[in-house]
Amino acid sequence: MLSALARWLFKVAGWQLVGNVTNLPKAIWVVAPHTTNWDFFVGLGARAATRIWIQYLAKSSLFTWYSGWLFRALGGKPVYRDRSHNLVDAIVDVFDQNTYLHICIAPEGTRSNVKKLKTGFYFIALQANVPLILTGFDWPRKQVIFSEPVYVTGNYEADMVVFYEFFSNIHGIKKDWLKEWEETGIISH
Repeated sequence: MLSALARWLFKVAGWQLVGNVTNLPKAIWVVAPHTTNWDFFVGLGARAATRIWIQYLAKSSLFTWYSGWLFRALGGKPVYRDRSHNLVDAIVDVFDQNTYLHICIAPEGTRSNVKKLKTGFYFIALQANVPLILTGFDWPRKQVIFSEPVYVTGNYEADMVVFYEFFSNIHGIKKDWLKEWEETGIISH
């Protein structure tokens, strides 16, 4: 019922999906740019339109006693940034324990401008041997654009060229990590 409503609202708001949406058994959906709280609602609509149950990681402060139930019901998993633990290994274990799992990650980690990306998504994909589905929120054209599945090889800089090229083609706000690459060709890490 909620998925049908989310699909309808996504369509009525003028958004559309672009790209081949492949329902693989496992994938990490890498979303950028993350610039506004409205990204969450666009993401829910896009997820409903794909008809793929994609869970997401979000900062633990959203999972309070009064709102945690809602974020969990919508597929959210809290990330505790203040604790020293290996989140990459924990998520790899979850992928290993499930035959079907899709997780969405925003590698910018914040709506604010950033000079470099968090790299956990890359190492999760590498260690769990799952593909990345690059997902661009193109606000000016109201499109959610998907890449073909990208399998990483362990050569970070070479693998990330595909990543940077994809997001360079997304219209709208570009953060410093992408602007620097477009100007210099240097991948920050």
